[in-house]
Amino acid sequence: MTYSASDLENTVLQGELWSVAEQLADAARAAILPHFRTSGLSADNKDAAGFDPVTVADRAAEQAMRALLAQYRPDDGILGEEFGAQAGSSGLTWVLDPIDGTRGFISGTPTWGVLISLNDANGPRLGIIDQPYIGERFCGGFGRAEVIGPQGAAPLKARASGDLAQATLFTTFPEVGSTVERAGFTEVASSVRLTRYGCDCYAYGLLAAGQIDLVIEAGLNAYDIAAPIAVIEAAGGIVTDWQGGKAHEGGRVLAAANSALHAAALALLQKGLNQTGASG
Repeated sequence: MTYSASDLENTVLQGELWSVAEQLADAARAAILPHFRTSGLSADNKDAAGFDPVTVADRAAEQAMRALLAQYRPDDGILGEEFGAQAGSSGLTWVLDPIDGTRGFISGTPTWGVLISLNDANGPRLGIIDQPYIGERFCGGFGRAEVIGPQGAAPLKARASGDLAQATLFTTFPEVGSTVERAGFTEVASSVRLTRYGCDCYAYGLLAAGQIDLVIEAGLNAYDIAAPIAVIEAAGGIVTDWQGGKAHEGGRVLAAANSALHAAALALLQKGLNQTGASG
């Protein structure tokens, strides 16, 4: 069966898809946690020119999720960081990042997470950002926007207003992509109150929860951003590329709590790129 946009408005189907998504997150937790903060954990490097680590936990978590999809959603496609793309016939694709933030994972910080998204032809329809060690799960899509954690469940709601000069901005790496991309980021960073680094996908959960205002990244893959888009949009926020277009395929990403902050940050990003002649 191939699902249309109208098919996905069916609440029964939505409930079934959410059930599968949460089972995937549970399976990933079970596969990952035995390896976290263990003395014998090692990492292979996937990037000969730099450092892009992968561990047995990354691979085990994605394999566990793929096994469940083979059982419950065999007609859906899969795009995973560790084991690539698998074509489907339903028009739906599960986008999986078993550990977003493996550098943090191998360092023992609790800011990495499991990213799970269900995409149709237009992009993400539901998403989960799961932090297994803390026990927090940010969920968004099909009318749902909530975080479930140690203090129970709470609605997700991005900040509805705020001035750029008072904003808190996050990004993962201080260098933020290429030199020209850094120029765009610097324009925004120099205009906000507080800039913080290193939270990986957890920063997107904080934005959806109304704790911060902006996340700016470059050089992302689809599996890095699909789930955060679903969660943030469900919470009322906005995620685009640096030209204001769709961002679910990765690249340069701007996530903002509301339209005013998005517009202000986008203008500064484009100013920085234009000054270096790299607006494309």
